[in-house]
Parts: sequence; structure tokens; C-alpha cells
Amino acid sequence: MSTDTPALSPARTLATAGRVLRQLRHDPRTIALLLIVPVLMITLLRYVFDATPETFDAIGASLLGIFPLITMFLVTSIATLRERTSGTLERLLALPLGKGDLIAGYALAFGAVAVAQSLLATAMSVWVLGLDVVGSPWLLLLVALLDALLGTALGLFVSAFAASEFQAVQFMPAVIFPQLLLCGLFTPRDRMHPVLEAISDVLPMSYAVDGMNQVLTHTDVTADFYRDILIVAGSALLVLCLGAATLRRRTT
Repeated sequence: MSTDTPALSPARTLATAGRVLRQLRHDPRTIALLLIVPVLMITLLRYVFDATPETFDAIGASLLGIFPLITMFLVTSIATLRERTSGTLERLLALPLGKGDLIAGYALAFGAVAVAQSLLATAMSVWVLGLDVVGSPWLLLLVALLDALLGTALGLFVSAFAASEFQAVQFMPAVIFPQLLLCGLFTPRDRMHPVLEAISDVLPMSYAVDGMNQVLTHTDVTADFYRDILIVAGSALLVLCLGAATLRRRTT
């Protein structure tokens, strides 16, 4: 790669995003995982609590943010690793294409998918399944989208440390499950052991769940909501930068 190649080019980033989207278009199973599975899981949850709809109202908004994060993490980590193990990544980086272009292109492509995913899941939850939201459903959509982008960023980052698709999946218990347990979904974070509460304070999923709960219980946009979305968005940006720094041409 030429040393005078700009670190980030909009044209190269858009070209990378277009290539990724064309690949996804020919992979119906991945599309189903990204767009249909979160909707099905939320629908299943609604009818699990059919006799107590207030329970669905209490946790449905939180899961509306968690499901997109998990699915985007899985798909992005595996797709990026596949590009590297197949040699595609090495060939791309031999062109006038920087690591920043590649990471930004992937983020843009999967971000577009995240928009569709979040729209479907939010619309299904609020207007079909009857999720009772005090605030604006559009704010739910915003948090769900940021969560999906965070999942994309985490997937891009961990793919640099995996040597196979199986290893990429193994990162889920290490990266996602602790956040799932400590995010406040099962019990308020201030009721946890102080050590666990302190850990949860630095995990981005905690603020994703807090943001959803702010929309669930407040008619107006609160200062805590602004804090939550800024932390989630900042975490996604930070992890994307780390992903660009740790991206390798191929797996050895």
C-alpha cells in the first residue's frame, strides 16, 4: 500500500461497504439471522409472558437493545474472520485501501443492516406486540441502532484475535455474556455486590439497557438518557478505532 494513501477515503469506504452489502444479499441465512431472528425472539418473549404483559413491558425494551447487539456481534466477527482466512483481506489491503477504509466500510455496511434490523424489531415490539413505552418509540429505535453498531464494532475488534470461526464464536461468553449478566436486565445494578456494580459501570451494555429504561419510564428526554447514548456511541467509536489498529492481513 502506498505511503501517500490517505488514512480514510470516503470513496474507498463506500466501495468497501457496497461490496459487503452485495455479499450479504447473496447469503439469505445471514439476512434471516440479522433481520428475522431478533423479531422472532421478541415475539416469543411476549407470549412467554402472555399472562403478565407488565413483565414484557419491564424487560422488553431492554432486550430490544440486547438482541441486535448480540446478532451483529456474531455476524460481524465471523464475516470479518472469513475474509481474512480466505485471503480476501490480504488482497484488499494490497490495494490502495487502508485499514481505516476497511473498518469504516464494514461499519457502514453493517450499520445499514442495523438500521433495518432496529426498525423491524422496534416496530414489531411497539405497534404489534403492544410494548408500553412512555417516551417516544423513535428514541427506542435510536438506542437499538446504537446497540447494533456497538455489536458491529465489538465483532470487528474480536475477529482480529480469532484464528477460526469457532474461536470467533467462543468470544461470546467472554465479551457478551458478562455484560448480559451485569447490565441490569435481571436485577437493578445498584442491588448487586459492590464489586459487580463497579464492573457494570464500565460495561457499555449497562448504559444501553439504562437508555432503554429511560425511554420506557420518562416522557421527556432526560440527562441520563443523553449520558447513556453518548457512552454507547463513544464505546462503539473507540472499539472501531481499536479494531482498525489491531486488524491483521491474514490469520497465521
